[in-house]
Amino acid sequence: MTSGLWQNWMLPGIWTTLQLTLYSAALATVVAFAIGTARTHRSKPVRFLAGFYTEVFRGTSALVLMFWLFFVLPQLVGWALVPMWAAVLALGLSYGAYGAEVVRGALNAVAPAQREAGVALSFTPWQRLRLILLPQAVPEMIPPLCNLLIELLKGTALVSLLGIGDVSFAAYLVRLATQDSAQVYGITLVVYFVIAFALTRGMKALERRTRAGLGKAPVPAGAGGGAA
Repeated sequence: MTSGLWQNWMLPGIWTTLQLTLYSAALATVVAFAIGTARTHRSKPVRFLAGFYTEVFRGTSALVLMFWLFFVLPQLVGWALVPMWAAVLALGLSYGAYGAEVVRGALNAVAPAQREAGVALSFTPWQRLRLILLPQAVPEMIPPLCNLLIELLKGTALVSLLGIGDVSFAAYLVRLATQDSAQVYGITLVVYFVIAFALTRGMKALERRTRAGLGKAPVPAGAGGGAA
């Protein structure tokens, strides 16, 4: 691969993939915590609506949702999303639904005595969530959320079907130009692995920090979530 092809196509493609991963992960995190906590709410209508969202978006193809947002939504509302934001919305909403189940499970795993202690101290539901439940649940969420983050990274390859110049689309163009499939796709595999490895290390560092804040021992190497 010539340096020109690398600089003009592959490097911008890597940057686009990083942006897609960052923006989609940020949206997915907001959705996961909002829907996941709503799934533990005392109100049945709130739990129903949160559960309905989770089932719909877990049962919907992210690729089809991306196409719907990009091609169908403009016909309904009269304005169009740029491909980047259609992709971010589709990925963030889809992976946020999976993350919501992680959040719900971690919150429900907190010992009931901890909730009762908050009630005994006359904490409001928000105070119990912020001061008691989330600090204990977050360290348990991080390994499965790390796996979802890596899956999200790999899922960004879908955006090439909208013509977005991510790393997989750039690799396709470079392969057309060079006819060297082995080298191009070999480099692409390495690029995805390096990004995934960096994300995994970052999530493990975050997990160690949150567990240390609770006085818990760090998880042994290889026991937490990693690149899939």
